[in-house]
Amino acid sequence: MTDLRLLRTVALKGRVDIDQVVTTLGADAGTVGGLVDDAVSAGHLVRTPQDLLRTTKEGREALAAALADERARLDADAIRALYEEFSVVNAEAKAIFTAWQLNPDGTPNDHTDPGYDADVLGRIAAEHEKVVPILTQVAGLVPRAGRYLDRLTAAKARFESGDHTFVTKPIIDSYHTVWFELHEDLIGWAGLTRAAEAAAGRAT
Repeated sequence: MTDLRLLRTVALKGRVDIDQVVTTLGADAGTVGGLVDDAVSAGHLVRTPQDLLRTTKEGREALAAALADERARLDADAIRALYEEFSVVNAEAKAIFTAWQLNPDGTPNDHTDPGYDADVLGRIAAEHEKVVPILTQVAGLVPRAGRYLDRLTAAKARFESGDHTFVTKPIIDSYHTVWFELHEDLIGWAGLTRAAEAAAGRAT
């Protein structure tokens, strides 16, 4: 059977190279290569001419069934309560991500004001401390959620060491990228939809 973690990773990213899958899953390249070969053989993934991976129609159907099975095994009330806690932190995080990209007057942040950037980075670190206990509890219900905590912590370490591409840059495992993917899974685990959450103003 195709690995749920693999299918979910590729589906969330759309098209992705195998190195990024290795990073996301936190597994060794050999293990991930074997999972990919199995998924391709099963018809759930295909390799593009650019040597990227993407899900097939059959893969998306298999993923939907696997996610539904995963969700059916959860304590629905517990995961929904944790999602509500996360939503409070998420609202704050959205404003902080915007502050990283835009100045208070709405102009693009060109990152030439180190004081301003340091303040925003400090705010992200503060939000991280808020989300850790929530995500730790989520991982107690959904084991694969623990990987999100690992990835957020790794991204935080990277931007705190001076590599600010790990704040919001797409494609790589930046803090915002991981946060977005976490939010997508939390929405599903809570039995909600992105459309409904967007309408409620709670999408990342």
